Amino acid sequence: MIRKKKRYSRPKKAFESARIAEENSLMKKYALKNKLEVWKNQARVDYFRRRAKALAKSSNEEQEVLFGKLRGLGLKADSIADVLALKLENLLERRLPMVVFKKGFSKTPQEARQMVVHKRILIDNNVTNSPSYLVSVSEENLITLKKSNKPAKPKAEEKVEAKVEVKAEAAQSPAKEEAK
Repeated sequence: MIRKKKRYSRPKKAFESARIAEENSLMKKYALKNKLEVWKNQARVDYFRRRAKALAKSSNEEQEVLFGKLRGLGLKADSIADVLALKLENLLERRLPMVVFKKGFSKTPQEARQMVVHKRILIDNNVTNSPSYLVSVSEENLITLKKSNKPAKPKAEEKVEAKVEVKAEAAQSPAKEEAK
């Protein structure tokens, strides 16, 4: 079995208060589990930037392949400068929990993440339970909620009405027995 290499790099300085505060705010805003998710997404943005720098002197056809891929992810990329201007937040906005939250399926990004992890979200009728999944523009309209197979629980008012009916039936049955 071939071991995969790390897809992120740790920060150079372990205790840098400005970076830590920024990562904490990103974790809260985008419902990330830990800092590793921030680092992985930062590595992905860095990869796109490196590719753009390498393709700067290439032909337009080769550049258009990268631009098409980024446009497919929903990122604005029409030139090398646009790719170099990509931010971490641009990529975090395209993750599945944030798209679910923006479509209104959940009240908070944290709730959206939990829905994804608990396999309640379908993309083109396929369950997707990876919060790090980057949603393409074509898949954005195919996101739906999974229908529950469990019967709906009766509400409190329905329970009270059911108890009243049972008591009424119980009161009528002894009266019927006495009449016989």
